[in-house]
Amino acid sequence: MRTERTQPAGHSLSSSYHPLKSVYAVAPRSRGGRPLFSFLKGGKKTNFFSTRDMLTHFLPLIKAGGRVVNVSSFVSFRTLNNCSPALQQRFRSEDITEDELVRLMQRFVAETQKGKHKEDGCLTTLSMIQARSLSKERPNDGILLNACCPGWVRTDMAGDKAPKSPDEGAITPVYLALLPPGATEPHGKFVSD
Repeated sequence: MRTERTQPAGHSLSSSYHPLKSVYAVAPRSRGGRPLFSFLKGGKKTNFFSTRDMLTHFLPLIKAGGRVVNVSSFVSFRTLNNCSPALQQRFRSEDITEDELVRLMQRFVAETQKGKHKEDGCLTTLSMIQARSLSKERPNDGILLNACCPGWVRTDMAGDKAPKSPDEGAITPVYLALLPPGATEPHGKFVSD
């Protein structure tokens, strides 16, 4: 897990600049013979539950005008499209709650243990839910929360065959972190290049 305050090169943080970027990622190149359940359980614990825990603690601390960027993956967005139509509808529903999403994630892990898993797109949905909550609970604060995919970037996780450099991968998260004061969109969206 890595949580960073992001700042553009050559700039100092001012009192009005408070982006929070969360990067939680587990995507081993190989399961190494481990059962799918243990592989996915660890990934979901890190990629979903740890992100949720971090945001639960830090969102109340975000100052007015702040920006929150959850770095996700196109895989999350793509797998959402592979869910059953009923599950897709539920994930995209304007009234899905965080508690319901957590139950869906727990069910996903349990079904995976039984060998009956389905794909999900929960970090994207979590960002939508939390953005909606921020708009409702702190409507005048102008905080924007989004999920994004930096693309396939050459890192320890993605390997050296990925086409994007780390600098190129930073473009989308930094764009979201530096949305100007007074911006109202994007908010609660999944953004990719």
